This record gives sequence, C-alpha cells and structure tokens, in this order.
Amino acid sequence: MYWLIETGSARSWHLRQVRILTALADETTLLGVPPAHWTTEHHTYWRVPLAHDRCLTGAVRLHAALAQAVTDVLGPASGGRQLCYHCQLPTDEPIPVAMEHGGSVGGATIYTCPAHASSFAQQRDPWTGGRAAANQSRKQGTA
Repeated sequence: MYWLIETGSARSWHLRQVRILTALADETTLLGVPPAHWTTEHHTYWRVPLAHDRCLTGAVRLHAALAQAVTDVLGPASGGRQLCYHCQLPTDEPIPVAMEHGGSVGGATIYTCPAHASSFAQQRDPWTGGRAAANQSRKQGTA
C-alpha cells in the first residue's frame, strides 16, 4: 500500500518495517500510479480515489495509524539497535525471534533484521541452542 503525503512530512518517521520512499537524498523510486478512475476491477487501483479537493493523506493521522499497526503486529519495540543473529549487522528494526537459555542463568534475546526473520527457524533451534541434535546423537551412540 502507498499513501501520498506532503513532501518532507515523513522526514523524522522511524517505524519498524515501514519504508519511506525517497527517504534518502540519492534515492530514486519510480512508482506506477494508476488512473484516477481505476478501482477494484484492476490489479492496481485506488482504494480511496483521488479528488480535486483530496489528493494527499494527512501525515499526522497516517503516522499515528501506522505506529499503532506496527505495535499491534510486531509488539513493543525492543528498545534500540540490535545485531541480527543471521548477518551480524546492526538493525534499527530488530525483531525478537527467540530467547537463549543458559542452564539456571537467564539468557539473552535473539534478534534478526526484517530481511532474515522468516528464515530464522531454518538456521538453528534457538530454544535448545543446537543441543537437541547432540543429545539425539548421544542416544543413538554416534557422538
């Protein structure tokens, strides 16, 4: 989904997993805009058609709605920049994916960046730290 807002009105926005087009000075983004009369019968259409007196979305109301949606879907923010478990790069949009436990001592939260969140479960078993495979090998006498 795209919203048209006044130029510069989203400059200070920091919303997890919300991309602001042309946020960078050297960035160019081409966006195909359908004709004003296209509605649901087309693949790309206007949910709220443009009108002479209504062509921009109110940035303050949009930010409030997006911030609430981000919290509802992703939960509370982690409280700052974290390292992605997969790529080991810092991310301003950390997604908590697991808790690592260490015996009787509390563990740490494991974060990924949005690009690697869906593949996290395939990388390792964060709940056991890989111990399940080692235990299974011992039971079978192969370790």
